[in-house]
Amino acid sequence: MRIRRALVAAVLLAAGLVAGGATTASAAAPYCGITWGSGAKTAGTLSGAPLIEVRAGQQDCWDRVVFEFDGSVTGYSVAYGETYTDGAGEPMSPYTAGGALLSVSLRAPAYDGSHGATVPYRVGDHAVNAFGYRTLRDVVFGGSFEGYTTFAVGVRAQLPFRVFVLAGPGTHSRIVLDVAHQWQA
Repeated sequence: MRIRRALVAAVLLAAGLVAGGATTASAAAPYCGITWGSGAKTAGTLSGAPLIEVRAGQQDCWDRVVFEFDGSVTGYSVAYGETYTDGAGEPMSPYTAGGALLSVSLRAPAYDGSHGATVPYRVGDHAVNAFGYRTLRDVVFGGSFEGYTTFAVGVRAQLPFRVFVLAGPGTHSRIVLDVAHQWQA
């Protein structure tokens, strides 16, 4: 009788460990293999190549914002938190939607020396229509001052994101911001 009880207890214990291990492993699995995290991301240096376009797109696992420049650009700083307009230093959170705010500082101007402004936005203007996006809520222009350009990116929640630079098309370059739809699978 004791052997039977010990055997039943051992089988139940083993089944519990296997079931518990499977649950823990699946709960920790990254969503779409994404391992980006939500910490600040900074790279590159200041450039004189002007910003010429801002656009957004949707992927299966993330929403994307693309900043395109007329020339080579590598510098950016992106982090969660309040964003302030360039020059005046006013908070941008009143202009944005979403549960979290990504502060995007591009190390390049939104103007050039001969033509002035290179993007058709004023401070507080929504640069991207994000209606129907899963994570992205809006992208709001915060101005350009002394070679730096600021955007506030409203997102649904504080989620993992990545930032990287792409060359092209032609002599242009792009800074790409991807924000995941969720943390875990």
